[in-house]
Amino acid sequence: MLAVFAKAIGKPPEELSLPTIGSNSSKNPVEILDKFQSLWPHDSAVYNLPHGNFMALSHQDQSPIHPRSIVVLDDIFCIFVGTLENIADLRHYYGLQRQATEAMIVVEAYKALRDRAPYPPDQVVKELDGKFAFIIFDVKTNTLFLARDREGSVNFQWGVAKDGSLVCSDDPKIIRDGCGKSCAPFPPGCIFINGSGLTSFDHPLNKVKGIAEEDEGGNIMSVYFKVDLFTRIPSIPRTGSAANWADPTEVKGE
Repeated sequence: MLAVFAKAIGKPPEELSLPTIGSNSSKNPVEILDKFQSLWPHDSAVYNLPHGNFMALSHQDQSPIHPRSIVVLDDIFCIFVGTLENIADLRHYYGLQRQATEAMIVVEAYKALRDRAPYPPDQVVKELDGKFAFIIFDVKTNTLFLARDREGSVNFQWGVAKDGSLVCSDDPKIIRDGCGKSCAPFPPGCIFINGSGLTSFDHPLNKVKGIAEEDEGGNIMSVYFKVDLFTRIPSIPRTGSAANWADPTEVKGE
């Protein structure tokens, strides 16, 4: 899968752009898409979105236990990779038919969150039991919503293209070719919303920090993200938040 969103829409974390010293290998979105289509010339679908954004999907070489799917419902585009183990319960909860796929369920969960739900987005993702990563883009509101399961079971990476666009893919080769060093694994157990940033859905009141790794010369070579359980985000107290106080835990993934 591949998704690219212009900088003004994607609002990528600043830390993703740090590892740029000595690296001019990043590409623009058109070049990244050309690379994607050259890898799978006979099995790729591209969905062009407003403002030059796009999402693309190929089923070639997908893992049988982590299948890829895409759905478009009510101007909401969703790419889902993986499976949900509690899919029957979720269909019942959201009033969906037995034919509803994981991608359809995630879109319905997002719509409930956007339109009706009185609880924050981390609670919605916590209800998803499985091995997954997904990308949602709401055309009507220009909302981007990314998530990865807490185990990091599905390969999911993000990076920054030459023009500052946010690039997301489950293929490390696409990310490295398109973003150079300006990329990182999307942190397991986290969600990203372009209006509010990166959040851990197990520790929603604690900041997720980008950590730079330097070489001997002080050049930033890579970045990864971890939950800082000593730094709490100012917020209205929520029931059950006491469980968030614990020893620092890294959320690395490949």
